[in-house]
Amino acid sequence: MNPQKAPWYFLLLLILAGESVFILPFVLSRVFRPIVLEAFNLDNLQLGICFSIYGFVALVSYLLGGPIADKFAPRKLIATALWTTALGGFVYAAFPEYTTLKILYGYWGFTTIFLFWAPMIKATRVWGGSTSQGKAFGFLDGGRGLVGALFGAMGVLVFSLFLGSEVSEATIPESKAAFKQVILISSGLILVVGILVWFFMKLDPGTEEGLKIDKITVSQVGSVLRLPAVWLLMIIILCAYVGYKITDVFSLYAQDVMHYDKVESAQVGTFLLFIRPVIGIIVGLLADRWQTTSLLVVSFIISALGGLLFALGFVSASTAALFLISILVVASGVYAARCLYFAVMEKGRIPIALTGTAVGLISLIGYTPDIFAGPAIGYLLDGAKGSTGHAQVFWMLVVFSVIGGLASWIYYRTYKKR
Repeated sequence: MNPQKAPWYFLLLLILAGESVFILPFVLSRVFRPIVLEAFNLDNLQLGICFSIYGFVALVSYLLGGPIADKFAPRKLIATALWTTALGGFVYAAFPEYTTLKILYGYWGFTTIFLFWAPMIKATRVWGGSTSQGKAFGFLDGGRGLVGALFGAMGVLVFSLFLGSEVSEATIPESKAAFKQVILISSGLILVVGILVWFFMKLDPGTEEGLKIDKITVSQVGSVLRLPAVWLLMIIILCAYVGYKITDVFSLYAQDVMHYDKVESAQVGTFLLFIRPVIGIIVGLLADRWQTTSLLVVSFIISALGGLLFALGFVSASTAALFLISILVVASGVYAARCLYFAVMEKGRIPIALTGTAVGLISLIGYTPDIFAGPAIGYLLDGAKGSTGHAQVFWMLVVFSVIGGLASWIYYRTYKKR
């Protein structure tokens, strides 16, 4: 399909929606992790369990939501997902007890995946056509990173403005009151993005109808499962997503190991978010000139090297410059892999009309880190305090990066000549 059939603002709206929907369950806790733990009276393992519940619900939603994306227009599904996710933000802003918080994360697992994930991937493939998949997915993930960074920067600014005293002297009630404003403003903006998507993210009627399948048959699902690309992408995405989940700990690393205060730790999380759009743009420009599959291999090598810097204890309170450099290395590898793993679907000969079904099946395995990564990271951090616990988490990054790199190499060799 010719990417010119979808205008530039179609991708812009995809970018806005693609990160906005994850602001409440993930981005805020990535930027404000120490504050979230304090405000909700949680330890790392309890927060990890919330992420795990999200992952269990998301697992079913990936599988059931994939075929839905092949039957309905993407904009309607995406807008509904944004609105229902934003409504959960008003519950989040009330700082519910732990049981309610777990239910809320399960709810978000449904709203952000069942109606959203596969339609977003399919719509991006449509925009990229047969020649610009690297650009489409690179710009999508890079743009999503920029949106997340802007939300993070806005959150830090709002938190600082509403904090009633100096950061070092702020009480828990004062921190909660300031963080509540961050949640409410974020929820309102997500509602607005949903409205923009509903009214403006449209394809021409002929293109929209051509992407729909009235009924997904067992034979079609079977044909997708017989593709080697589908099974390899399950492993590749699983490994890359573990790396992405581990980037959540950087703000906590800044506090625990580097001894930064709350706002400085949040600023580290925000700095991480600003790296993502830069990597996305670079990858998007390179991917369609070079082999997307070979770049995917390189991205895993980079993330493994960055993980080793932390795992071997080179980064400590006395090496502030190395801390930022190491974050840059890890983030470059992790974010590059995120840009590329769906961009290689075209080389794997996955039919565009069955993109939703394929994404659902791939995601069933690929995104299981939503279930196990959070508790695993929490267990490692709480089991060995300080730098030791963090080192163990980064060894986890190294191991999964090596496995992902091997799977990417096999993918590259399998489809090199096709």
